[in-house]
Amino acid sequence: MAWSPEKTEVKSWNEWDTLRHAIVGRADDCHIPPEEPALDAKVPEDSDMRGQWGRRPQETIDRANELLDNFADQLRKRGVRVDRPVSIDHSQPVTTPDFHTDSQFGCMPPRDVLLTVGHEMLEATMSYRCRWFEYLNYRPLLKQYWEEDPNFRHEAAPKPRLTDADYHPDYLSEKIGDAKRLEWAAEKFFVTTEEEPLFDAADVLRFGKDLVVQHGFTTNLKGIEWLRRHFPDHRVHTVNFPGDPYPIHIDATFTPLRPGLIVNNPQRRLPEEQREMFHKNGWEIVDAAQPAHNTPPPLCYSSTWLSMNVLVLDPKTVCVEKSEVYQAEQMDKLGMEVVEVELRDAYAFGGGLHCCTADVYRDGECEDYFPNQ
Repeated sequence: MAWSPEKTEVKSWNEWDTLRHAIVGRADDCHIPPEEPALDAKVPEDSDMRGQWGRRPQETIDRANELLDNFADQLRKRGVRVDRPVSIDHSQPVTTPDFHTDSQFGCMPPRDVLLTVGHEMLEATMSYRCRWFEYLNYRPLLKQYWEEDPNFRHEAAPKPRLTDADYHPDYLSEKIGDAKRLEWAAEKFFVTTEEEPLFDAADVLRFGKDLVVQHGFTTNLKGIEWLRRHFPDHRVHTVNFPGDPYPIHIDATFTPLRPGLIVNNPQRRLPEEQREMFHKNGWEIVDAAQPAHNTPPPLCYSSTWLSMNVLVLDPKTVCVEKSEVYQAEQMDKLGMEVVEVELRDAYAFGGGLHCCTADVYRDGECEDYFPNQ
């Protein structure tokens, strides 16, 4: 049966089939959270965010919301149904029997929290204390989908305790330096320990029957094993990218555009032994174009490589941030129609075009793109 905008159906098996229904985040009430083990390790040592926390300035929130609203309208004009989260009060502290933090984060990047696999939307564990309650921003939408789609499965991964045992204290030192961090990344020694399963949804890429998951700061091996057991009909593959001193989320590093083609961050290339599955099945992995900017925007966690954080609308169409002219040029040469979207002033609120969306429905079914394993 063809998709209808009047009928809610949850279904998405990959990153590239025609997008029909998506969630676009909001910048409402976004905060820079207080220091905590997972977050402190992520903030680069020369960042303007070090030592700052509290609600972001209202004018920056308004600007980010303007851009997110415009992006949502662009998608609607292309026939995509767009839903938006209902922001909770992110100024409230998070207190559990195991930890306390004085504020929360925001609801701009639904991709971090929600993983859509087939007819299921899974709430990730999250590995930042400030993001413990972030799923609540999306609960009204998930409740609606559950009531309107009898085949929808709403799942939530077990909430981790996030005690100090979940983090390596070594990562807290400001004197470590990028060279040591790169060495640790190559050794797969990250800020998170293997105390309990941890994963963010944005560390998972969907390739039909195969899920590719990054092992890094926000997702540990136990989290990947939890996903393997939770999706027994899928093949779950662990990847890592030694060139990234702050490995958080796979979608500014490894970006599938269509069956057979992936763009990879040239500073964080997939190790040769992990490329075998792609090569054996005729997939091409090409280096991404260089970012158009030398630095991230003010008060931004992310690297300049949000240039490759694109949203694929269908196998021939891709949304690229408007100022990322080199990435747009490369997409054009790769045979993609480029849709320019202005979003850079919203980067600081949680990421780029892929981050600020979550799939609800894409055309297509669960296919095997890697028959030669």
